[in-house]
Amino acid sequence: MELYQSVFERYEKKYVITDAQKEELLSEIEGKLVPDEFGESTVCNLYFDTPDFRIIRASIERPVYKEKLRLRSYGIPDENSNVFVELKKKYNGVVYKRRINMTYGEAVDFLCRRNFSKKGTQVYSEIAYFMGFYRSLRPTVSIFCDRTAYFASENRDVRVTFDRNIRFRNQRLDLSTGSQGIPILESGLNVMEVKTLGAVPLWFSSALDKLGIYPRPFSKYGKAYEMINKKIVASMKQ
Repeated sequence: MELYQSVFERYEKKYVITDAQKEELLSEIEGKLVPDEFGESTVCNLYFDTPDFRIIRASIERPVYKEKLRLRSYGIPDENSNVFVELKKKYNGVVYKRRINMTYGEAVDFLCRRNFSKKGTQVYSEIAYFMGFYRSLRPTVSIFCDRTAYFASENRDVRVTFDRNIRFRNQRLDLSTGSQGIPILESGLNVMEVKTLGAVPLWFSSALDKLGIYPRPFSKYGKAYEMINKKIVASMKQ
C-alpha cells in the first residue's frame, strides 16, 4: 500500500511577498496554521524539457492547459534517497498532480535512461506516456528553494508554503551535488503558495485583504528559463 498521496486535484494561488509581509501575515493568523510533516526543508527539483524548451515556452504563454515533468526531493538526495517523479498539469485554473515514489537512483534510471522495465501503477504509465510523447526530453534546469510548509489546523486540505532563497542552475544538474545556484528572486522576497481543494478559508482571505496581499502569477521554472534565454541572447550579440 502506498504511504504517500499519489494523485492531487486542487487550486493553487501564488503570492510574492516580503519578509515583513510574511511575518505580519503569520502574526495575523496565529494559531490557524500548523507545520506539516516536512516543516523546514530544502526542496530540490530537476525539470525535464526538450532541447528547445518547448514545454516551458508553451507554459509561460498562459494557455488553458499546461504540463510539466520534474523530479523532486526534500533535501539533497543520494543514490538511495526517496524522491518523487511528478507530472503536473493545470487546466482552467485547477492543478492535477500525479507522482510516484522511487529512490533517486531509480528515478534517474527511469527519466534519463528511459528504463521502463520496472512495473508500475497507472500514474507510472501516465508519466511513461508523457515521456514517449516528448521523445527528446532531457534534464534542463535544477531549481532549489528553502521552504517552510504549513497546513490549516482545522483542515489539512488547506496548505500554505513559503519559499525563499530560490535559485537555479542549468549545468551540473545532478541534484546529489548540492543546492548551489543563481538567485531567481532578490533577497527578502518569498513565494507563498496557497493550495486548497476549494475556496480559501475566510480567515485567511480576510487577513490577505487586511494586509494588501494579492495573487501574482509566478513560475520558478519560467523565471529560470527567462534568465537563461536572456543570457543566450546576450552572448549571441557579443
